[in-house]
Amino acid sequence: MSTPVRLPSLLRRAILGLGLAATLPAWAAGEPIVIGQVAPMSGPQGVTGRAINAGAKLYFDAINAKGGVRGRPVTLVTRDDAQNPVETVRLTKELIAGESPVAMIGTVGTTNLEALAKDGVLQQRKVTMVGAVSGAASVAQADGMHVVKASYHDEVARLFTQLNQLGIKNVGLVYQDDGLGQDVLRGAEAASRKTGVTLTAKAAYPRNTTAVEGAVADMLKAQPQVVLLGATTAAAVEFVKKYGMAGGTATLYGMSIIDTEALLKALGPKGARGYAFSVVLPLAVDTNRPVVREYLALRQASKDPNLSARSIEGFIAAKALVKTLEGVSNPTASSVTSAIVSARSIDVGGYVLDFTQKNRTGSQYVDFAMFGADGKIVH
Repeated sequence: MSTPVRLPSLLRRAILGLGLAATLPAWAAGEPIVIGQVAPMSGPQGVTGRAINAGAKLYFDAINAKGGVRGRPVTLVTRDDAQNPVETVRLTKELIAGESPVAMIGTVGTTNLEALAKDGVLQQRKVTMVGAVSGAASVAQADGMHVVKASYHDEVARLFTQLNQLGIKNVGLVYQDDGLGQDVLRGAEAASRKTGVTLTAKAAYPRNTTAVEGAVADMLKAQPQVVLLGATTAAAVEFVKKYGMAGGTATLYGMSIIDTEALLKALGPKGARGYAFSVVLPLAVDTNRPVVREYLALRQASKDPNLSARSIEGFIAAKALVKTLEGVSNPTASSVTSAIVSARSIDVGGYVLDFTQKNRTGSQYVDFAMFGADGKIVH
């Protein structure tokens, strides 16, 4: 596909001044490239939706400050679904019909993404989603959805292997009672069979709530050596608080979906000390990666209060999308979709994504860390 010839700026302004902008192709008129996001900006998962949105916007704003993509600014159009899957589908259809985005980004929640996949709107409109916020196998396998981190099964398998090597044989699982939690549960059961680590107790809590009292009681009764939290941020914070106050002594391991900065802020350094968590995206301390240095520099200059540990996921998704857009001369939903599915190696700065693997997430990187003294992260 040939690269379009840009009009000289004086000629372009003259044409626009004559009111002929409608006769120009989008690349010549400098019309915005629209990216859509439907995610929770309110409700219990609002902290995650706002964090992902802030990370994506941080990168798009930086690109726009440099002139945009091929001279076109990137506009992020957002709708709040409050993590209601019915609203996710409705608002996605509405946004695609009304705004004609070339791609979607950062919808949050396994159940919400499963609802989108079942409805089929992304496939019907040939719109791809980059940075779908879930590590569930059902999402990784869905057409039109691309995840920029390792799957929940990758996380759990790696954790159980490590625990087995450390001689830890009894694990309790607390999980949200929905698609997210069920996927974590299936991954934990498979990892248990493979490693010999026993799932001593399994406790679910209601979706989109922080009603974890029953789960706390179950874990206190079972007394596992480790409790794995397949929970969202607000519920995880509540569990850590209540479990600690009730005298629970197990080591707590949180899944990557839990915002560690939000947890640290809510619990304080003393309350968070000893909390361990899986790492599927670069941490702020990984300054050997160019993408981390870039993110930190932009974040430091930003005043957006919604930027958090989860925001780098949105940032990486936005950067991967922009790198794809830069290789498409006339971005449309269809052309961007074609470019994404053939993207074998998108290096966003020391973190490489491959979207060509069917039924796999774009990355399989998994590591672990823990909060030490004064809230410092220890690998």
